[in-house]
Amino acid sequence: MAISEELATLREQTLARIADASDTAALDEVRVSVVGKSGTLTAYLRNMREVPKEERAQVGKAVNEARNVIEGALDARRKELAAAELEASINAAAVDITLPGRAQQIGTRHLINRMTDEICDIFLGLGYTVASGPEIETDYYNFTALNAPADHPSRSMQDTFYVLDRSGDAAAVRGESDVLLRTQTSGVQVHVMEDQKPPIYIVAPGKVYRRDVADPSHLPQFTQIEGLVVDKGITFGDLKGTLDYFCKHLFGNDRKTRFRAHYFPFTEPSAEVDVSCGICHGEGCRFCKGTGWLEILGCGMVDPNVLEMSGIDPEVYSGFAFGVGVERVACLKYDIPDLRLLLQGDMRFLRQF
Repeated sequence: MAISEELATLREQTLARIADASDTAALDEVRVSVVGKSGTLTAYLRNMREVPKEERAQVGKAVNEARNVIEGALDARRKELAAAELEASINAAAVDITLPGRAQQIGTRHLINRMTDEICDIFLGLGYTVASGPEIETDYYNFTALNAPADHPSRSMQDTFYVLDRSGDAAAVRGESDVLLRTQTSGVQVHVMEDQKPPIYIVAPGKVYRRDVADPSHLPQFTQIEGLVVDKGITFGDLKGTLDYFCKHLFGNDRKTRFRAHYFPFTEPSAEVDVSCGICHGEGCRFCKGTGWLEILGCGMVDPNVLEMSGIDPEVYSGFAFGVGVERVACLKYDIPDLRLLLQGDMRFLRQF
């Protein structure tokens, strides 16, 4: 077959392959295989020295004509495919305005924080103020000023974490350090009584720490809100009325409260407060262990020794104090069986509230 016929056949086959190319990638394969450096059409130019001299001009002209035709077809087909691919890409990325929108999920405050605010708001409505204090406290404010000297047995119930100095003092390791993580926010009450003259109406929310093993009803770190009232003529009746109002406002007007005698070193007399079970309405169930009641907080009249150590005359002023665990209240209000669920960060659980 003459070279001119070979070139004509190659041109027709190449044009057919160009027309059949389904995308720009397939078209580029055709270009490389025919007019690339190692392409079949380029090979004719590389082998031109083997063509007789009298035919070189004719063959060179035929090769150039075929190249021009093929390259023109390649350019035209590339534009067609590029336009089609762009349209397909646009269609694939188009927004269907009939579909519902994908709204960004808005975060909310953690249940513990919301319960803290809710409890504080109840007392703010009664004229109380919110006080705060350090989480790293001294032994004096955490125990001694609250009528619990070094040899007092109540300290064993609130064994806590002691803070070592930079040298890692062995005394701190033995629990003899004067600096510790507070076991209660009652220390805030002492600070307020030292800095502020009566009348005093405060609540003190914050984190507290105890050497408890985490279980369904205990945590080594939890949030506590303590309240303190110091004024003239304060009685246990004021305490009962205040906490009954608090429980009804928090859990509902149908909930009842009861006070059971108890012991706390910084109050006398002291009591624990129960609220009627919201599941069985006081009839007894598994949640309340058949009693019909759920323990919620501890309280009592401020011991005169505590007032006197803070510079307040117990002959003139009296007061009451109470403390409530926020996590426990959250579990009682929303029927959560395990305190640890509040701290595990499982969004499937937390989004319920």
